[in-house]
Amino acid sequence: MNRDRRAIDDRVGKASDGDASAPAKRAEVRDGPPDESPRRTKIGLGTLDSTLDSSSSFRLRAPNADSPHEARPVHPTQPLSLEELLKKRKEDAEAKAKPTFMSKKEREEAALKRLAEQRAAAQARRDGAINGVDAGDWARERRREEERKREAERRRLRDEKAREAELTQLKEAYMGAEKVKKKVVKASDRFKFKFDWESAEDTSRDLNPLYDKKHDAALLFGRGLRAGVDRREQKTQNAAHQMNLVSRSRADAGDAMTKAEVRRWDSRRRDEDEAYERAERRMASKHWSDKALDEMNERDWRIFREDFNITTKGGRLPLPMRSWEESTMPEQVKRAIQKVGYAKPSPIQMASIPIGLLKRDVIGIAETGSGKTCAFVVPMLAYIQELPPMTDEVAALGPYALVMAPTRELAQQIEEETVKFAQFMNYRVASVVGGQSIEEQGFKLRRGCEIVIGTPGRIIDVLERRYTVLQQCNYIVLDEADRMIDMGFEPQVISVMDSMSAESLKPEEEAEKIDEQGLEASLGTKYRMTYMFSATMPPSVEKLARKYMRNPAVVTIGSAGKTSDLIKQIVQWTTSNQKPAQLELVLSQYPDTQAIIFVNTKRVVDHVSNLCFKMGYSVGAIHGGKSQDQREESLRGFKQGEYDILVATDVAGRGIDVKGIDLVVNYEMPLVIENYTHRIGRTGRAGRQGTAVSFLTSEDTDVMYELKELLTNSGNHVPGELANHQAAKVKPMRDAKGNKMTRDQYMGMQDIIH
Repeated sequence: MNRDRRAIDDRVGKASDGDASAPAKRAEVRDGPPDESPRRTKIGLGTLDSTLDSSSSFRLRAPNADSPHEARPVHPTQPLSLEELLKKRKEDAEAKAKPTFMSKKEREEAALKRLAEQRAAAQARRDGAINGVDAGDWARERRREEERKREAERRRLRDEKAREAELTQLKEAYMGAEKVKKKVVKASDRFKFKFDWESAEDTSRDLNPLYDKKHDAALLFGRGLRAGVDRREQKTQNAAHQMNLVSRSRADAGDAMTKAEVRRWDSRRRDEDEAYERAERRMASKHWSDKALDEMNERDWRIFREDFNITTKGGRLPLPMRSWEESTMPEQVKRAIQKVGYAKPSPIQMASIPIGLLKRDVIGIAETGSGKTCAFVVPMLAYIQELPPMTDEVAALGPYALVMAPTRELAQQIEEETVKFAQFMNYRVASVVGGQSIEEQGFKLRRGCEIVIGTPGRIIDVLERRYTVLQQCNYIVLDEADRMIDMGFEPQVISVMDSMSAESLKPEEEAEKIDEQGLEASLGTKYRMTYMFSATMPPSVEKLARKYMRNPAVVTIGSAGKTSDLIKQIVQWTTSNQKPAQLELVLSQYPDTQAIIFVNTKRVVDHVSNLCFKMGYSVGAIHGGKSQDQREESLRGFKQGEYDILVATDVAGRGIDVKGIDLVVNYEMPLVIENYTHRIGRTGRAGRQGTAVSFLTSEDTDVMYELKELLTNSGNHVPGELANHQAAKVKPMRDAKGNKMTRDQYMGMQDIIH
């Protein structure tokens, strides 16, 4: 207590013992002006209030006391007048504004004084905490202690982690690092979109407890149903939920349900369940062909796709069409189809036409003779119908649609089919192929035409000679795309595709979103449509599709490269000398039908033609060495029945569509199995049975392995010589174009890769 009184005396003495220059002196060591507000200082159990007034008196007040205890008066001074007070404040302000220069000794003394004051204040706070006046310091001290403990724990964890890392490094140094097995991704799957997520990528269940305890939503207040869940079970749950709601609401209103009402409710629910089950059994017993379109459920569509062996991928796609009447194609096209005599669509047409009408890019893979031409011509005609009529001004910008085919015969056949389907629409179709006058073709193009069909080489010629441009062509079809690549037309195809406007391509990042919008509304004619049809899908075609197609829908009928089940395949093991006699025997077994004989070279075409002529058959021949007029004449005569046999090479094998061909003979086996598939595909078309006879020798090792696999998968007989041959037991190594590679070529490619 004495110490507190001495402190008060010292402070009061300093406050009263001064003159007019005292504020200026104090300003030298203080940063701010003197505080004239009342000050309250804690001393022991009391509080000291100091107020500068006329008497400059100080009073010591005890807490929670009715009247303050008077402190003894200390040296009263004469009060200052108003002028002196203003003068004093002005001097203080001037002194504060002036920079104060202090010597090093004065700065040290001021620092020591501040340090002493801080220590005294800290000691006073500690003394007050001990006496129970200030409890905040204890809380702060506890927080500091907890923080020190947390910091120590963090240091311990860091040390443990460092030790573990050091042990791991030592283990790797002496025992070697664990080799991480990288997942090998095939080149064909590297750029494919991944539709499914792996289970390890699902982190939502660990973060949100709502995923572990899902809330069952009462859709439409208990009357709605969720797709993909058992409808009967949902109806039972909804009925129980609705009953609980009714009973709870009546209980809240004070009117509980009686037992009779509960029984009536249960009886009504059972009646509804039984009626629903009867209707469901009745609908399930009906075949999809007996149901209306709105009665088809997901199970019916799944059975429908399985019946026609239809496989689709590429995001959200429209449902297939079951008949021509269910399609949204233009009425003029429906009339043309009815006039042509197409009773019902083929599987490739069922799946691809609805997709094409939504202006999606389509990749169609189907067995030969499945009606792929109609599958891309119908959406093309519907697309052109939305465009302005072809006037002279519009014709200057080029055609609306372009179709490329690998051979002249196939291009002319597509032209004939297109003219049939467009007969009620007055569209002009131009064929641009080699072997004919390019001036006449250019004159027809300059007059204007909606559709141009041709081979890649001749299309490049007319573009380079400025007979036409592709400025407004946003619909392009690549028919038999794999064959065009195999024949070396890839540079020409790429050049034609690059000649089209790049602005019409869908943005690659937004293609999927744009196609989703196309399901709800038509996209118009703003974006380019690309159709690609073939019987096989080699890597070279996939590379072309990735470059020029956006989010394509892939439609596969059967398996890629699969032959038709309607074709009976017969493989005869023979020698080169025995082939003429075996050919005569085979032809004699099919006297009432036309036949196509395939060979590999022009020389063998002439040789086989002479053999057949000597046997008494009328023969037509097609190969690359003949002029276009000769090739057209041979094909025309064969279609009209003037020739019994047509001898051709692979260059003419693609696209020959002649009705009533029951026999195909492979006098020489092709070098790749894809050509074998397309050769025998000339028979067994349009639902008609056919036979393919192939002469196999010991020199045909390039196709033995694939041929054995193809015969086995299709259920045809495999000769013993083929099954036991060494070349049929090892899969050959092939390059990107399908050509067989030697061991040296394969090892050289491996060295380049590694």
